[in-house]
Amino acid sequence: MHELVIRGATLVDGTGAPACVADVALDGDRIAAVHRHGAARLPGIEQVDPGRVAYGGTMPIGRGRREIDAGGLLLTPGFVDIHTHYDGQATWDAQLAPSSVHGVTTAVFGNCGVGFAPLRPGGIEQLINIMEGVEDIPGTVLAEGIPFGWESFPEYLDALERLPHAIDIGAQVPHAALRCYVMGERGGDHAERPTPRERDEMARLLDEALCAGALGLTTSRTVKHRAADGRPTPSLSADEAELMALARAMRRAGRGVLEVNSDFGAGDFDVLAAAARAAGRPLSLLLIQVDRAPALWRETLDQIHAARAAGLSVTGQVGSRAIGVLLGLEATLNPFGEHPAWAPLAALPHAERVARLLADAALRARLVDERPQDGRTRMIGGMLERAFEMGAVPDYEPDPAASIAARARAQGRSPWALALETMLADGGRGVLLHPFENYTGGDLEVVRAMLEDDATVMGVGDGGAHVGTICDGSGPTFLLTHWARDRRRGPRIALERLVRKQTMDSARAYGLGDRGIVAPGLRADLNLIDLGGLVLHRPWIEHDLPAGGRRFLQAATGYRHTFVAGVETLRDDRPTGATPGRLVRSRAAGTVGAA
Repeated sequence: MHELVIRGATLVDGTGAPACVADVALDGDRIAAVHRHGAARLPGIEQVDPGRVAYGGTMPIGRGRREIDAGGLLLTPGFVDIHTHYDGQATWDAQLAPSSVHGVTTAVFGNCGVGFAPLRPGGIEQLINIMEGVEDIPGTVLAEGIPFGWESFPEYLDALERLPHAIDIGAQVPHAALRCYVMGERGGDHAERPTPRERDEMARLLDEALCAGALGLTTSRTVKHRAADGRPTPSLSADEAELMALARAMRRAGRGVLEVNSDFGAGDFDVLAAAARAAGRPLSLLLIQVDRAPALWRETLDQIHAARAAGLSVTGQVGSRAIGVLLGLEATLNPFGEHPAWAPLAALPHAERVARLLADAALRARLVDERPQDGRTRMIGGMLERAFEMGAVPDYEPDPAASIAARARAQGRSPWALALETMLADGGRGVLLHPFENYTGGDLEVVRAMLEDDATVMGVGDGGAHVGTICDGSGPTFLLTHWARDRRRGPRIALERLVRKQTMDSARAYGLGDRGIVAPGLRADLNLIDLGGLVLHRPWIEHDLPAGGRRFLQAATGYRHTFVAGVETLRDDRPTGATPGRLVRSRAAGTVGAA
């Protein structure tokens, strides 16, 4: 008798194969058996053509101690999110929301060259300063929440492994932390160059970390990343000698991925490709459309294809939608937050602040009409040209004609007045979405092209980061609802292809061969989803971080069951409290589950 049998589910197994009706049995932390009955068609859902695929061929599955009648539900592998920033949150929060409530069963952090290990004595403030600025996580939250008690990266991994988690986690070595550990204060200055001895020590520490189970090395080469004190990220202009020393360490360890967030200036792709070639390890590059160079993503993707044709293992990490900054009265970006008339409201509880605003028409008029003439006002004013009201069920592909500024012009009003009115709605919980990347053309056609390319995998969701400005950790849910079911402004994408992107492809990009597919012998990480009823709700602010810190959270309705290692962690969209998650460590190339 099996421990659990799921019967009659519509199985999309992660390989890209056509959906079918199937029974799946679980024993322990593994999938014990899969029995396929026949092709399944989902009304209103974009799917692949089943063609002449043969189903069945296995014995029917016997009884289970527990059985789930999954008729009408979608069964997928657990989602693998390779781009999160739970480096600190994983030390105080077992749940790891928002990712864990959106079907994610494995999360990889340490991305973009920032993190908290190795940590030199006295170096806590330096690493917090970098993380706070680059990833918009308040320093007070990190200082109070993280129980710093490690120095080396292996010690950090051991600390993570001792803690309970609802989902599996994996950590990468951040370039900034390596520099700061070895070079001290000099390491925080990207213009400083490590000496040959310092390069060797950084390489030794990286080798040590990879052999202890780190999933890769990450670095940042974008001017967007700045520490809280305004300085560029420490790895911004790391030279070839530094990168090659680290690449050789990766080759010695024989494991790990090189993950890079880059602006892709002249020659940068070639430098990174050369480092990956010297390392003999996969290269993972963030791929995003930016307004200042709207065709650069395509040029970079062409370079990725050329490198793959030349034998290099390289993928582009892409998102499922535009990267959107959220504006609200409690958000980091409050359009009125630095207005002189706001100062008396700033210290009030949110409900009292909203009540005063609603009661005082003169105050509202002052906020709208007496705009300060400064750079921040001009910046926010420009954002309102491409900022949209988020409904209870957000539209992440809004028509440019529906922007706050466009609507205000049509009504003969100030965009500031409409913005304030919109954010005061629903008890002051109104939110505006400003899609600032992947939306140059005013739609998601660029994202569709990225998603349909075989050289890309899902990434850039940034779960755990930008807590007061961005909430894109819900990307896996949006991937299903928008692209397979709801899109109206262009073609949709087959469900089977979308699931593969977020499961098998993302797992294999990091060498995690024991998950990402529903097949016997693999990890029993699964989602049972009411796809027809799956809804992604509007983000809201929650003050639940250490030191009373605030963050955006976003919920979904439709996740009937999520299993991690065969243990149910989510039931009817609510966490069960179970913590079967474990630390995933890299293994030497050629072994099962190797990274």
